[in-house]
Amino acid sequence: MSHVSNRDISAMSTEAREARLLELQEELLQLRAENALGGTPSNMGAYKATRRSIARLKTHMNNNE
Repeated sequence: MSHVSNRDISAMSTEAREARLLELQEELLQLRAENALGGTPSNMGAYKATRRSIARLKTHMNNNE
């Protein structure tokens, strides 16, 4: 699942946030590769949801430092 809510992020530990961020970045890389090869993504909203989840995580991590 690529969507991460603010409530979920708040409940995570710092290590869990970093691990989830890496996982989402890998997922985004796979979605970009799939799109570059000319294939249609299996879930059209996954790209946007993944990007937004990454942004949420990074914002939360920067504000809590």
